[in-house]
Amino acid sequence: GAQCKLGIIYENGQGVEQSYEKAVEWYRKAAEQGYAGAQCKLGIIYENGQGVEQSYEKAVEWYRKAAEQGYAGAQCKLGIIYENGQGVEQSYETAVEWYRKAAEQGDATAQFNLGCQYYFSKGVEQSYDKAFEWFRKAAEQGYAGAQYNLGVMYEYGEGVEQSYEAAVEWYQKAAEQGDATAQNGLGIMYENGKGVEQSYEKAVEWYRKAAEQGHANAQFNLGECYYYGRGVEKSYETAAEWYRKAAEQGNASAQYSLGFMYENRQGVSRSRGEARAWYRKAAAQGNESAKKALAKL
Repeated sequence: GAQCKLGIIYENGQGVEQSYEKAVEWYRKAAEQGYAGAQCKLGIIYENGQGVEQSYEKAVEWYRKAAEQGYAGAQCKLGIIYENGQGVEQSYETAVEWYRKAAEQGDATAQFNLGCQYYFSKGVEQSYDKAFEWFRKAAEQGYAGAQYNLGVMYEYGEGVEQSYEAAVEWYQKAAEQGDATAQNGLGIMYENGKGVEQSYEKAVEWYRKAAEQGHANAQFNLGECYYYGRGVEKSYETAAEWYRKAAEQGNASAQYSLGFMYENRQGVSRSRGEARAWYRKAAAQGNESAKKALAKL
């Protein structure tokens, strides 16, 4: 235990000069004595190539030692490695096995990942009920991704009775933890008055939080609010700014909107060339409005 603690101290540079090499030294001593926590730490170090040459094979070796001792963190890591086929032959079935072991020990990441396997039918038979069950366990432990997914399941009535109110509740929990997708989802609920009192102002507030984190859909949604003056003072210039951010990330609706603004000199100087370029990008993604606009331009 003491050797592992020394490893942590060197890894984080607590009262000593930070050194992955020294951390590896101490983790290895503890790991070779069979200390599962240190074995898992060594696995992470090899996976990330910190203070050692990166090696998925070595990471797997150390994760497996810890996992076979029942160490939940390592069991979850092994699950991820099998899901992605890094240093092992890819296998959803084996991933599920390891996720389940860790999830049953209360590992929130493993519970979330197991929920995803059931939701998307990877290595198990598709089941919204089981997905919901595992997401709930992780969500109740404060896992933001699981809280968001529960919100989605309540919104669409997957594996649970449909409820906009419950959806909002879970979106809110994840959003307050800074989950951008949940912030955008919450914005949509406020904009449409689903499960909450309709409020463009609140929608804008949540869209902005997500947009500032680089969430493309939220950037487009915020652009729409500025374009139509919903919850904010109407401004074509600001709308164009947000559309551009989303468009550059490949959001087809934003690409079309930006093209439209260039064609019609809204918030930007008129430029048929720019309009055509953005319409083309949107059309290539199957945006029907952009295809029609191109034909006319």
